[in-house]
Amino acid sequence: MRQAAGFTLLEILIAVFVLALGLIGGTAMQLHAMRTRHESALLSSAVRVASSLADRMRANAAQLPAYLAIDYDAHAEPSPAPPANLCLATPCDAAGLASLDAYELKRQVRATFPAGRARVCRDAQMWAGGSLRWDCSGEPSAPVVVKVGWRGKRPDGTPDTDAAGSYAPGVAIAVGAAP
Repeated sequence: MRQAAGFTLLEILIAVFVLALGLIGGTAMQLHAMRTRHESALLSSAVRVASSLADRMRANAAQLPAYLAIDYDAHAEPSPAPPANLCLATPCDAAGLASLDAYELKRQVRATFPAGRARVCRDAQMWAGGSLRWDCSGEPSAPVVVKVGWRGKRPDGTPDTDAAGSYAPGVAIAVGAAP
């Protein structure tokens, strides 16, 4: 009797199943890597935007009250209104420069982050429950903080909110101790 050479149908089905599992695993890993890269890029941009405003605030420290009034939510206020003077044709005073800085921050947050938000406030307790929070303590002796964030999503596509249903800031940069 002659022995048949080759593969059986069962062996082929098992090989195709193992190959499919490998492809699904590789695809899931690639999607996770892309999501992580995007989140990293957003965090890097948030640090850049917040640090830039912090430097501008240090350079124009006399206008601190104008900066402390910044609380911009691109989801609620889609297009920020430009200041009366953009400091191009005519020079700006310190108040005009603070107004321009606030406008530039809002414009950057709007352009860079998905439904982004930026807030400048005095806050001694930026963290609550292991994550940053938008609320500010407002104590006069608290350091000035620049907070930047966006409406993120979890890997399954659901909104990345805390237990209270709000989005946490991605970055909080302390400008310095209270004057």
